[in-house]
Amino acid sequence: MDLILWRHAEAEDGSPDASRKLTKHGRDQAKRVAAWLKPRLPKRCEILVSPAVRSQETASALGARFKTDAAVGTHADAAGLIAAAGWPDRPGAILIVGHQPTLGRVAATLLSGAQADWHMAKGAVWWLRHVDGEARLFTAIHPKLA
Repeated sequence: MDLILWRHAEAEDGSPDASRKLTKHGRDQAKRVAAWLKPRLPKRCEILVSPAVRSQETASALGARFKTDAAVGTHADAAGLIAAAGWPDRPGAILIVGHQPTLGRVAATLLSGAQADWHMAKGAVWWLRHVDGEARLFTAIHPKLA
């Protein structure tokens, strides 16, 4: 199984939190990372996206169909997101477009076995793969390198 974690790109300040849109810089980040991701995504990759506007806009840069799911939203926790992803038993791949600190906590939990507050940059992707009974970091990309 592949679990691809994509943190939403840079968003405007303000409230309500769920309505915050991407900044111009954020839209550029999303486009760059989407251009990097699109040719690499496995066929039939399911995409789950937070209902928050900034995550919806980030995912939209891919130009692919996705499902909005509150289980990966702003109030998600690591255990709930891991369950929503079907880790490690789901066949194939899933891309989650969501938020900090949850995405960093998911990566920490799966890669180290303990929940911790690992930082994931805005717009970054961490690609985890389940191999031989363990989680492995397959790749990570920062939006400046995409």
